[in-house]
Amino acid sequence: MPVDLLRFEADRDAARLMTIMYDMKFNLSEATGAVQTMVNGFVERLPYMAVALVVFLVFYIASKGVRAGVRAVAIRNRRHYNLGLVLGRLSGGLIIFVGLLIALVIAIPGFTPGQLISILGLSSVAIGFAFRDILQNFLAGILLLLSEPFRIGDQIVINDFEGTVEDIQTRATFLRTYDGRRIVIPNSNLFTNSVTVNTAHDKRRLQYDIGIGYGDDIARAKQILLDTVREIPEVLDDPAPDALVVKLADSSINIRLRWWIQPPRQMDMLQSQDVVLEKVADALLAEGFDLPFPTQQILFHDQTEEADGDRARQREGWPRGKGEAPRPARIVDALHELKDSIADLKSAGNNQR
Repeated sequence: MPVDLLRFEADRDAARLMTIMYDMKFNLSEATGAVQTMVNGFVERLPYMAVALVVFLVFYIASKGVRAGVRAVAIRNRRHYNLGLVLGRLSGGLIIFVGLLIALVIAIPGFTPGQLISILGLSSVAIGFAFRDILQNFLAGILLLLSEPFRIGDQIVINDFEGTVEDIQTRATFLRTYDGRRIVIPNSNLFTNSVTVNTAHDKRRLQYDIGIGYGDDIARAKQILLDTVREIPEVLDDPAPDALVVKLADSSINIRLRWWIQPPRQMDMLQSQDVVLEKVADALLAEGFDLPFPTQQILFHDQTEEADGDRARQREGWPRGKGEAPRPARIVDALHELKDSIADLKSAGNNQR
């Protein structure tokens, strides 16, 4: 290759490199200027952001105060306690939302509440699909707090869980079991499933089945049960306790004893049942009543008697007929007959001699 051609290509490459470096210098200057402009704008907006933060904090503190005030009113008016919780939470959330809008208007130039509403409108469908369960529990929590099927402090039963309601939030309800555990139940489950509220009313009826023997006096047993229960202070006189025969069981006559207590909480129920059963058992045993345990009678059918197969005369396992009861064939009787026969034979042999 000629030397002049090589020199020409080298000069051309050098010119290209200089052009590239010049362009890079120019672009770097633009980027630096843009960053400097952003920093200057941020520094200029710092006082506005500080004011916006202060405004938001003021609204946040105001929401806490309003919520605490509504809660205090709700505590004094126990009848509408859950409604007070709803109003307190909604009012607190509304105040925080208004404070956030005002803070955004102060901090961001050109921002308007209409822009936020339009953004929320465009993304409402996506939010609905993404947070469907959360929104469902939130709506169920609001409806539970408004309708008040149960209140904080009530003892409820839902599915396999039973305990005392500790808190009702907009997403879930906190249940404290009797053995000291916490159960978090989504509000949608409480709203769509059956819930038993044990403390919904002031009084609660308890019951227990007590078995006596078939040879015992039923009327006397019922009177002893009622007299014993009426002497227990925890049992209410109105409604009065009662005793009813509910079943003729295999080995006992079952009498259902029912009585009322107040208040109807779990501990009161267990204590009342403990006292009632202890007093009732002592009273029945002291009067000589039988408290039978399950027994079973087994009949062995004798297949050797003459009336076997004749239900009018057969005895084992069937009612006796009008005719004479058949005499069962027993091995012992057969042995006695054999012994008597042998004795007769011996006696006849001695006489022949």
